[in-house]
Amino acid sequence: MNHSQLHAFLAQIGLMLAVAWAFGYLMRRWGQPVVLGELIGGILLGPTLLGTVAPEVYHGLFPADTTIATSADALLKVGMLFFMFAAGLEVNLVHFRQCKRVVALTSVMGGVLPFALGFGMVLLFPEFWGQSDRPLLLALFMGTALSISALPVIARILMDVDMIATKIGMTVMTSAMINDLIGWSLFALILRHLDPGGPGGNIGITLTLVLAYSALILGLGRWIFKPLLHGTQFFKDWPGGLLTFLSVLVILAAVGAEKIGIHAIFGAFLVGVAMGQDDDPGQDKRIHGMIQPFALNFFAPLYFVSVGLKANFASQFDGLLVLLVFLIACLGKILGAGLGARLGGMGNREALTVGVGLNARGAIEIILASVALEHRLIDQRLFVALVVMAFLTSLISGPLLQRLVSRSG
Repeated sequence: MNHSQLHAFLAQIGLMLAVAWAFGYLMRRWGQPVVLGELIGGILLGPTLLGTVAPEVYHGLFPADTTIATSADALLKVGMLFFMFAAGLEVNLVHFRQCKRVVALTSVMGGVLPFALGFGMVLLFPEFWGQSDRPLLLALFMGTALSISALPVIARILMDVDMIATKIGMTVMTSAMINDLIGWSLFALILRHLDPGGPGGNIGITLTLVLAYSALILGLGRWIFKPLLHGTQFFKDWPGGLLTFLSVLVILAAVGAEKIGIHAIFGAFLVGVAMGQDDDPGQDKRIHGMIQPFALNFFAPLYFVSVGLKANFASQFDGLLVLLVFLIACLGKILGAGLGARLGGMGNREALTVGVGLNARGAIEIILASVALEHRLIDQRLFVALVVMAFLTSLISGPLLQRLVSRSG
């Protein structure tokens, strides 16, 4: 990276942080989740508005330079690992052990119903979706895309509305983790069919690897890493060493997750879950105090602003397709997860709140859509529809959650 490229890269990061702070501040003043402002700021700064109104300014701020784009993407990916680690620290597996029924039913119903709707709609009307040569594979992708959630966005929304440590928040996060692990396994299978050299293969083997990896990370955290942190004076006397040690664990877990064919953020999330199950409040406070402030106030704003920079809705916008995808996504996820929570013993309002919390798709949906577009499984129309659905479900989840919580007291 030469001098001009470094200058452009740093200018982009500074501008994205400034936009995130400004719009996040406005949302906070208006009583809305901060993540809502960060997403809106990214849309206004990206090709949708600035790129259309003032293309020269936009291309001056975000030049088509592979080196700059690669560097920014790498920073965002590393940042998201630590954000997901911080989110994992908030997950209490005691809730899962105490509420196995509601978590299991919520995750299953919240995945099965939207998957069935997406899969069935493609098989019934394959030409409407823009691809007819591989309808079965497209149907499998659409079912997966509509059933998966977005752990980073869900975690940030729950943190913003101060619900992540509640019973509802724990149910949403734990159910989303289970639901998305299955979803990423399905997507790994799709990638295997799209690219013989890609991850995955047999769905049974892939799912087994995912579950085994999750058990491995949680087991290592419980039986090795946490006792090591508790029993070593070295980490108590050197907070910086503890931070470095945790960073190594996060990176290694992310590498392992990518190796078995799921996204790196799940590896980081699992490390956070493992390290968060601690009986020592002092140790928990130290880890939270080191990781969360920087992850939530530097990396997370950059990431959510970057979501708005990835899409341009000026062309290839099909209003009917966008509306259909959005309605199917919301109907399937809210009804499915809500019904699962209700069957698990929650009240009607609690179950509805769980369904709304799981409905956010965010950048995870965009990742899936981008890969599918790159492999020409979907066309530009469907790509735009999926991106719009991801934005809208993320934008409405926070305000809806706040309204449900305020009305329930």
